[in-house]
Amino acid sequence: MSTAPLILASSSRHRRALLTRLGLEFACDAPDIDETPRTGEPPAALAERLAVAKAGTVAARHPGAVVIGSDQVAALGEQALGKPGDPARAREQLAACSGREVLFHTAVCLSLPDGQTDRHRDVTRVVFRALSAAEIERYVDIEQPLDSAGAFRCEGLGISLFERIENHDPTALIGLPLIWLSAALRRAGLAVP
Repeated sequence: MSTAPLILASSSRHRRALLTRLGLEFACDAPDIDETPRTGEPPAALAERLAVAKAGTVAARHPGAVVIGSDQVAALGEQALGKPGDPARAREQLAACSGREVLFHTAVCLSLPDGQTDRHRDVTRVVFRALSAAEIERYVDIEQPLDSAGAFRCEGLGISLFERIENHDPTALIGLPLIWLSAALRRAGLAVP
C-alpha cells in the first residue's frame, strides 16, 4: 500500500465532505487558479481543463503526494452556468433552467507521485420541473445556493426542483464522483475498502 500523502486540491466544503466518506486521511490545499472559460470552450472541456490545472498546481507544491483535482460545470445547452454568487443571479439561473434539461460535467484528475495522471469525467443529466417565480424565490431564500453550479444543492431542498436525475454516480452531482475515485485510489495503491 502507498504511504504517499493524499491531498484534495480544493477549498470546497462539499468535496471535503464527500472525500471524508472514504475514511482516508487527507489534507486540503486550495489551488487558486483562474477559472475563466476560454472563448468558445465547451462546458465539458472547461471542467476537464480546470480539474487537471487544480491537480497540477497543487501537485507542484507537494511532490510525492497523490493529489485530487476536481471541477464541475453545469451546462444549459452550450452555455456554462457558473456559481451564481448572489440571490438575484441564483433566481435568474433557476428561472432559465425551469422545465429544461441541464448537464453537469464533473471532471476529476488524480495526480500521482510519479507524474502520471488518471482522469475521469462524469455527466449527470438533471431535468428540472416547471418552477414558478414564487417557488424559485422561496428556494433561494431557504437554501442560499450561491456557491453551487446551477444554483441548487441536490443533497438539500434542491432535490424538490427536479423531475428526474440520470447518472452513473450520485456523488458526481455533489462535486466528486466517489465510485470512480475509489477505484482510481485503489489503482494508486491507497487502501480504500
